[in-house]
Amino acid sequence: MPCVADALTAGQAALQSCSETARLDAEVLLAKVTGKSRTQLFAWPDANLPETTVKAYEQLVAKRAAGQPVAYLTGEQEFWSLSLAVNASTLIPRPETERLVELALEYIHTHQATKVLDLGTGSGAIACALMSDRSDINMTITDQSVAALETATHNIKRHTNASVSPALGDWFDAVGDERFDLIVSNPPYIAVNDPHLTQGDVAAEPRTALISGKDGLDDLRKIIAEAPDHLHRPGGLMVEHGYQQAAAVRQLFQQHQFQNIRSFHDLSGHERVTAGVQP
Repeated sequence: MPCVADALTAGQAALQSCSETARLDAEVLLAKVTGKSRTQLFAWPDANLPETTVKAYEQLVAKRAAGQPVAYLTGEQEFWSLSLAVNASTLIPRPETERLVELALEYIHTHQATKVLDLGTGSGAIACALMSDRSDINMTITDQSVAALETATHNIKRHTNASVSPALGDWFDAVGDERFDLIVSNPPYIAVNDPHLTQGDVAAEPRTALISGKDGLDDLRKIIAEAPDHLHRPGGLMVEHGYQQAAAVRQLFQQHQFQNIRSFHDLSGHERVTAGVQP
């Protein structure tokens, strides 16, 4: 009967050629099927594993080797120290998006913003993070995917007692003429022919949440152009974008009369978020 150490070694070997984090992937998948934490696995490397557990683990390892993201296999991803449910209808939350959360929290505090819109919420990562720190805000989340909106609502209810207003629809179509103090969005921003679309976990994520026209800016153009009609005065807009798109996004903000326009770097040193205010 295989033990924990044997299973981890076998899983790492099976994933070595397809994942840069083969050992970590093996640990997370074994933790999933055993119901134990990684710390517990480390503490009991010689513990024998039941045959049913080994088979379930081998199935997950095979799916990971075939290109399925670990987050989709486990059904969860950590973001802002919160464990969020994710599935094939949503993007997998990434660390760089936490920069957008930090900036939004600063804006909410400085401008006493109470009515916030998370446009294209996906898993609800941004809204969930904001509401976990500021349960007093009035949050609206939108998405064009019913499944994504259900996932986001589940995550928010799981981590906060604050109320949220989900709205189904394409960008601002979901909220009619409603106005907000702050709008945040992590929209699709990858160009249709970008080679990254076939690499790593991105290859398994929903294309509608990734691709935005020939230059990756189609959705950002629409959001920035229509945001002024949905902002109180003063009102802020913050968007995440690609690491090479900041200059183009700042220009879009300028074209639509935003002021105090500024791009902010993520932890990797890339300009990842651009913000502006309608005075």
